[in-house]
Amino acid sequence: MDIKWVEDFLSLAQSRNFSRAAEERNVTQSALSRRIRSLEAWLGAELVDRSTYPLTLTAAGRAFCGPATEAMRLLNDSRALLRADRNDSGLLRIAAGHTLSLNFFPMWMNGLQAKYGEIRSRIMPANVHDAILSLVEGSCDLLLCYYHADLPLELDPTRFSCVSLGTEVLMPVSVPNRGGQAAFSLPGSKTQPTPTLAYTGTSFFGRVVDRIVSRATLKSFLAPVYETDMAELHKRMALAGSGLAWLPESCIVKELAEGKLVRAGREVWSMNLDIRLYRSINNRKPVLEKLWELLSRK
Repeated sequence: MDIKWVEDFLSLAQSRNFSRAAEERNVTQSALSRRIRSLEAWLGAELVDRSTYPLTLTAAGRAFCGPATEAMRLLNDSRALLRADRNDSGLLRIAAGHTLSLNFFPMWMNGLQAKYGEIRSRIMPANVHDAILSLVEGSCDLLLCYYHADLPLELDPTRFSCVSLGTEVLMPVSVPNRGGQAAFSLPGSKTQPTPTLAYTGTSFFGRVVDRIVSRATLKSFLAPVYETDMAELHKRMALAGSGLAWLPESCIVKELAEGKLVRAGREVWSMNLDIRLYRSINNRKPVLEKLWELLSRK
């Protein structure tokens, strides 16, 4: 059985016209017809009802169409993956949260390259869960993420190792009022709760904020007005004056310096986070080994 026969059949099933399918497959109509006959002979069933116009698929043709489509998808995906592995032996695939991808990674990578020379890398932005899954399944070489001892990642230390790249603070911020103070500040009150831009409870920043609020010595009164997992969207909403937002400092350095955003609470309402890089111990990719050796020297 030739894979081209299956591709021919799927083209014909889509167009329901021999001449159009032949043009799409860049073969003559008679050649296409012979290929479809060959596929039917191999399967032992007629796939096309040639007595109708436009032609229709037989019951066998309809039954075969789904599995054939899926089989071709799997074959093409596997080919792409194998070609990528062959071509990317010198490329570091780095899965990272969206905030780190946008704010920390460019500066960190530029610093590395200035010190050690060119490092080929591909950043793969994802939520924390998907990024961890990519590392566990071997779809990436490195995981760049935030870490806090109260919110550990479920990575087996016998299979994965890590290095710390620095620290980050997640802080509450707000647009300033006319006096330069936070227009929306903590802790709020029962009669005037603070309008807040919230993270979903299952997101990493959502769990960090829950930890901050639960450990604070003062009771907070918050009124969520918007919810998303992405810090960059919170930043836009905060700048628009929609409420208080907890944001990583690296995300708002410029806005803090220009006074467009100001701290909206004391230190008790902030949390320091570690920035970590994880790798699989079993991944012996030469470019990864070299980078890990350089990072471990620090």
